[in-house]
Amino acid sequence: MKKKLPIGVSDLKKLIKENYIYVDKTKYIYELVANGGYIFLSRPRRFGKSLLLSTIRYLLEGEKELFKGLYIYDKWYFTKRYPVIKIDFAEVNINSLKELKSEIKATLQELAIKYDYEYKENYTYSRNLNLLIKHCYINYNKQVIVLVDEYDKPILDMIGKEEVNQVRDILKSLYSTLKGLDEYLKFVLITGFSKFSKVSLFSGLNQLKDISLSKTNGNICGYTQQELGHYFKDYLKGVNYVV
Repeated sequence: MKKKLPIGVSDLKKLIKENYIYVDKTKYIYELVANGGYIFLSRPRRFGKSLLLSTIRYLLEGEKELFKGLYIYDKWYFTKRYPVIKIDFAEVNINSLKELKSEIKATLQELAIKYDYEYKENYTYSRNLNLLIKHCYINYNKQVIVLVDEYDKPILDMIGKEEVNQVRDILKSLYSTLKGLDEYLKFVLITGFSKFSKVSLFSGLNQLKDISLSKTNGNICGYTQQELGHYFKDYLKGVNYVV
């Protein structure tokens, strides 16, 4: 059966279960995650960042069946499952400070339910995130994974509005929570449109490694010409296309 085109689909489980084409990027993911650390990746919107984070999430949560036939399948220890804290701004439009606060609170409350953490209404978002990470580390006896998708989108949404500086301050406080939590964190990946060095939201994260222009990870998102010819060949029949 001809696989469906993955237009607008950024969830690995949906791609695999519903017979969409998935361009195997797990070789790059294996090398990236195995080395651990704090990583930053900048790419344009709709360039595959959300799918990348989705794939990493399912990998580290041990969803082995999703990776059958992929490069990483026989190389990864799927029995080692890690708590994954994913903060996702990719598909959210923020038009006010109130909306940002509501989105962050909803995300943290969902994670609290998932990992059986008691969300503290009288605590700040950053304090709740700090305690959530430590809670996961203690209760699961594993270091924690943190994935942030489109870290800068709320700021870009709010450019030109009076509350943009307040939005920036809240995000800076949230992201700065990761500072000093090295012993609790195994891997952190933050993606965005703008370079983090230009936005000053990560002033406390000196260890954040920017791989945006890395030759090794250059093809971790998007499609190469060779990948187009291989994975999409059923759709290229009759097309004057050179691989």
